[in-house]
Amino acid sequence: MGKRFLLSVCAAVAVAGAQTAPRTPAPPLAFEVASIKPAEPLDAQRLMSGQQRITVNVDAARADFRDFSLAELIRVAYRVRLYQVSGPDWVTTTRFDVVAKLPEGATADQVPEMLKQLLAERFHLVVHSSSKEMPVYALEIGKEGSKLKESTPATAADGTVAAQAAAPPAAAGARTRSTMSVDAPTGSTRMSVRANGLHVDMMNMTMASLIDWLSRFTDRPVVDTTELKGRYDLELDLSRDEMLNAASNAGMAVDSARRVPDGASDPGGESVFKSVEKFGLKLDPRRLPLTLLVVDHMDRTPTEN
Repeated sequence: MGKRFLLSVCAAVAVAGAQTAPRTPAPPLAFEVASIKPAEPLDAQRLMSGQQRITVNVDAARADFRDFSLAELIRVAYRVRLYQVSGPDWVTTTRFDVVAKLPEGATADQVPEMLKQLLAERFHLVVHSSSKEMPVYALEIGKEGSKLKESTPATAADGTVAAQAAAPPAAAGARTRSTMSVDAPTGSTRMSVRANGLHVDMMNMTMASLIDWLSRFTDRPVVDTTELKGRYDLELDLSRDEMLNAASNAGMAVDSARRVPDGASDPGGESVFKSVEKFGLKLDPRRLPLTLLVVDHMDRTPTEN
């Protein structure tokens, strides 16, 4: 009886020790190998002619980011909005092509974690979170309710093809000068430069992706307060000034483009504020606390493998 009691005590101590013993942390999930090469600076003419594209493709074998700025890579890695990335100006203008091989068994949802590790190892990225009250535009549903059109299975399957097929002809006096397409898992767009601004056809767009787009063309971040969870097809019209300001913020040289093209009947064009109202939405100016991801340190060029 005594021996059985001692054996039971020893077994209990052993189990307790096994439960409290420190565990070796698992190594961070990382790409097997990654190629990082400088991308060419954004060029409006090459973008509109289709010779330059900003794309992201992820499958079971690899992740491919083409012509992504450092700020955009940080956004993906930390799962934040682009306006939440706070750092030196060059993080929004320095662009790279990143092609990385996924480890066996990895999923697309794990790519941000692997990209975070890549930025830490190759760019020595160090960040911290901060909260700050800032002027924003709150995207909200208007008094008459949302008029957004939910994506159909066809547009959800191939937003780019649908965007090209659904793009309406240019209105009289608003000649289309050139077009470009951007394809991503969060939605596809087809942009047409016209004499008085930019027309954008959007297909299979998440609200998060729409917010990122709107924030590029406004003078302050756009925050989603609609609570809409679907994917939508919509069109946006942006004034020439909004288009040029967004191009400038992305690092393009736009001085020569500020001349109003011959034949432009309305140099100003329609603003993005009026454009969203067509879909029962509204951009309301407010001051709200935002969580920012502040870049403490980042190398402008990556280290070698």
